[in-house]
Amino acid sequence: MLFAFIGRFITLCARHAWAVVALFVLLSGGGVYAGMTRLGVTTDTSKMLSPRLAWKQRSDEMGRLFPQKENLLVAVIEADIPEEGAETARALADTLAADHRNFTFARRPDANPYLMRNGLMFLDEQPLTTVLNDTITAQPFLAALAQDPSARGLFGALSLIAQGIKLGQGNLAGFQTPLNGFATTLEQAVAGHAQDMSWQRLLGGQLSDLAGRYQFVVTKPVLDYGSFQPGGAAADAMRKAISTLEFVRNGHVKVHVTGQVQIDDEEFATVAEGMVAGLLGSLALVTLWLTLAVRSWRVVLPIVLTLVVGLLLTTGFAAVAVGTLNLISVAFAILFVGIAVDFAIQFSVRFRAQNPPALGETRLFEALRMTGEETGHQILVAALATSAGFMAFTPTAFLGVAQLGLIAGVGMLVAFICTTTLLPALLKICRPPLNCPSMGYAFMRPVDVSIRRHRKVLLVVFGVVALAGLGLVPALQFDGDPLHTKNPNSEGMRALNLLIDNPQTSPYSAELLTASVQEAEQKAERLSALPDVHDVMWLGSFVPTDQKQKLALIQDAASLLLPTLIVPQPKPAPDAAALRASAADTAKALAEVVTTLPAKDPLRRIQAALASLAQAPDPVVLAANEALVRFLPAELDQLRTMLQATPVTIKDIPPVIADDYLLPDGRALVEIHPKGVMSSSNALHRFVASLQKVEPDMAGTAVDIVESARSIVLAFEQAAGAAVVMIAIILMLALRRVKDMALVLAPLLLSALMTVILIVMLPETLNFANIIALPLLLGVGVSFNIYFVMNWREGIKFPLASPTARAVMFSALTTGTAFGSLALSHHPGTASMGRLLLLSLACTLIGTLIFVPALLPKRPIDDV
Repeated sequence: MLFAFIGRFITLCARHAWAVVALFVLLSGGGVYAGMTRLGVTTDTSKMLSPRLAWKQRSDEMGRLFPQKENLLVAVIEADIPEEGAETARALADTLAADHRNFTFARRPDANPYLMRNGLMFLDEQPLTTVLNDTITAQPFLAALAQDPSARGLFGALSLIAQGIKLGQGNLAGFQTPLNGFATTLEQAVAGHAQDMSWQRLLGGQLSDLAGRYQFVVTKPVLDYGSFQPGGAAADAMRKAISTLEFVRNGHVKVHVTGQVQIDDEEFATVAEGMVAGLLGSLALVTLWLTLAVRSWRVVLPIVLTLVVGLLLTTGFAAVAVGTLNLISVAFAILFVGIAVDFAIQFSVRFRAQNPPALGETRLFEALRMTGEETGHQILVAALATSAGFMAFTPTAFLGVAQLGLIAGVGMLVAFICTTTLLPALLKICRPPLNCPSMGYAFMRPVDVSIRRHRKVLLVVFGVVALAGLGLVPALQFDGDPLHTKNPNSEGMRALNLLIDNPQTSPYSAELLTASVQEAEQKAERLSALPDVHDVMWLGSFVPTDQKQKLALIQDAASLLLPTLIVPQPKPAPDAAALRASAADTAKALAEVVTTLPAKDPLRRIQAALASLAQAPDPVVLAANEALVRFLPAELDQLRTMLQATPVTIKDIPPVIADDYLLPDGRALVEIHPKGVMSSSNALHRFVASLQKVEPDMAGTAVDIVESARSIVLAFEQAAGAAVVMIAIILMLALRRVKDMALVLAPLLLSALMTVILIVMLPETLNFANIIALPLLLGVGVSFNIYFVMNWREGIKFPLASPTARAVMFSALTTGTAFGSLALSHHPGTASMGRLLLLSLACTLIGTLIFVPALLPKRPIDDV
C-alpha cells in the first residue's frame, strides 16, 4: 500500500513539475530570508551544556558573583629586563583603561601598591634575612646613588669600591653577577649601542626572579556576541596600543595576547579558515562522484539542485527553531550534504536502471513510478532512522549537540521530502535517458557468490572482531579539555602555553565558595594538605605571616639604610663634561687596583670601558648615562617604600584585591592551584577527584573540564541507547520481523565496535568535537544496511552486483568527501571530527558490503 502510494505521489509531482519547482523556489526564498534575518552564530562556549546541571549551576553562579574574572583579554609581557616590562605594562594599562568603548577595566595585578609596599614581608624569614643583609652591605654604594642618581654618582660609588680594595676591605664575592651586568651595559654604551640596565636585578638579586618572567595587563573587553569574533574589536584596540609602545617598537619587549576571549575568537577564526575553499572543493568532488554515479548531467543537475534547496530549507528551519547556532551546530550544512546526498543517489541510480515498456513522456513517468515503489519506502525508513539517530541527542544536557541533533534530524526529513517531490520534478524537466543496465556492478557477482559460500568463516572472523572491539571499549578515553581541540599555533594558545607550567598562572584551577572568611581559612588549611595541591589562595593569603619577626628585621635594616636613602635634594643631573670627568676619575682609581684582581674580574672590564667613555663624544656619554640610570630612581623609591612597611590585617587589603575573594554578603572564595602540569587528562581528573573527596561542591576551570567530560559522555550514552531503541522501533514497524530488524542492527553494532578498535589502535582520542561521529555512524549505517536488507526481502540475490551497491559506494564517496573537508581543517577539533567520521564511514562500508551479504540468510545461488 505504502509502496504504491509513494510511486503515485512521485508521478504526481513529476506531472506538475513546474508547479512543484515554483513551490520550492518560494520555500527556498523563505529559507534564505529567515537565514539572513534571524540566524546568528554565537561563540559563547559556556552555553554548550545545560544550565540545569548542578556543577554548571555552580560555575554559572561563580561567573555571576565574580564577573571581573570572566571573559578576560590578557596581555602577557615578556621583556629583556623587568623594568622595561613594567614600563610597558604601565603604559599599556593606562592606554586601555582610558578606552571605555572597548574595555570595562584594565589592570596590572602584579603592580598593586599594597603588594609592592609589603613585598619584603611576603618573603620567608630566611630569604628575607639574606636580602636585607646584602642590601646593608651595599649601603655605601646605595647612599652615593641616592645623593646623585646619575652615572656620575654611580662612577663615584665605584671609586669607593676601589678605595675599599686598596685598604683590603673590598670583598666583592657576592657582587660578581651585578658587576658583570654593569660591565656589559657600560661596554655596549661605549660602543654606541646603549641598552638600559636593570637595577631591579642589580639590587634585588634573586628577589627579582620571584615575581616570575612575565608581567600582565588584565582587561575586561566589551564583547559583541553578534559577531563571529565577539572580542575582535577589543583585541584590535589592544594590538594597536601595543604597537605604539617604546620597548615594543625597539624590540626589547614582546607582548602576547591571550585569555578566554582571545582563545575563543581564535577558535572560530581557525574553524572558518579555509572553510570556503574546503566547501568549494568538497562540492566539486561531490559533483564528480555524482557524475560517475549517474553518468549524465541531466541527473547530476537535479541532484545538486535538490541538495541546495534542501539545505536552504533546513537553514530556514534552524533560523526559526534555534535562531543562534553554536560552534558545533554550525556543522549541520556539511553533514546535511554528506548524508542527504545518499537519498538522491539511491533514487537516481535506480531510476536510470529502469526500462519500462512505455514510450515518450509516459515512459519517464512510469520509470519514476517504478523507482518510487522500489526505493521510496527504503529511503523513508532510512530517513526516519537517520533522523532518530540525530533526534536522540535533543533531550540531552549537551546542548551543543542537542541543537545539531534537532536541526540535522529535521534536515533528514526535509531531505526525504525533497527527494520524493522536487527531485522527480527536476528529472522530468531535464529528461535524462533511461535503460542503463550498467548501473549495477555485474563483475561483483563472483564476489557475491564467494561471500555466500564462505559466509560461516566470515561470520566467525567478524565475531572475533566484534569481541575484540567489545574488549577494547574500556580503553576508550574521552578528553574533555577544550584547550586540546584548539590550534596550538594560534597567538592565544602560544601565550597560554608560556604560562601553563606555573601553578599561579595555569588555567587549571578550582574554586570553592565558603560562608565566611573564617571558614575560608579553615578550608584553605585543609585543602593545602592534599598531595595534588600546590597552593591555596584566599583573602588571608594577602596578609603576610610572622609579621612581628619580619618587621623587626625590616626595621633594623631601615634604621641603617633610610637615613642615607632619603635625600631631600639630590644633586642635579650632570652634563656630558661632568660625566666624562667622573668617568676619568673612576677609571684612574680602578687602574690602581685592578692589577691585584683576577684576570676575569668584571672590574677590569669596567675600568677599560670607563677609560674609553672619558674620551667619547657627548651623544655617546649622554646615552650611556640614560642607559645606566634610567630605572634607578624608581628602584630606589621602591626600596624606600618597602623599608617603611607597617603591620597589616585583612582590613588593609585594598578592594581591587579583596573583591576577587570576598563578596558583600560576607561569603569568601578559596582558589586552589594544582601541583604539576595538568595538560594530561588523567592528571586533571586526579586533581579534581582529590578535591571533590574533601569538598564535593567545587567549581572552577578544572572542575568544569572534568564535569563537562562526564556530562558529555553521559549524554552520548543516553542518546546512543535512545537512538538504538528508536531505530529498532522504526525498523520493526517497517520490516515487521524481528529477524530483519536484527539484520539491520547487527552490522550497525559491528561497525561501531570496529570503529572502537581503530580509535584505540591509531590512537584517536575522543573529544567533545569528534564524538558526534556516533549519531552519524548510526544514521549512515542504518541507511546503507536497510537498502540491502529490503532488497534481499524482495528477492535480490546478488547485492554487490545490484544498482544499490553502486549507489551505496558513491554515497559513501560523497559523504566521505564532505567529511574529508572537515578532516583537512586547521582547527584540531574539527579535523579530529573529520578523521573519526571517515574511520566510522569506512567501518560502516565494511559492515554493509561484506558483513551484511554474509549475514543474510542463505539462499540458492547456483540456479541464477
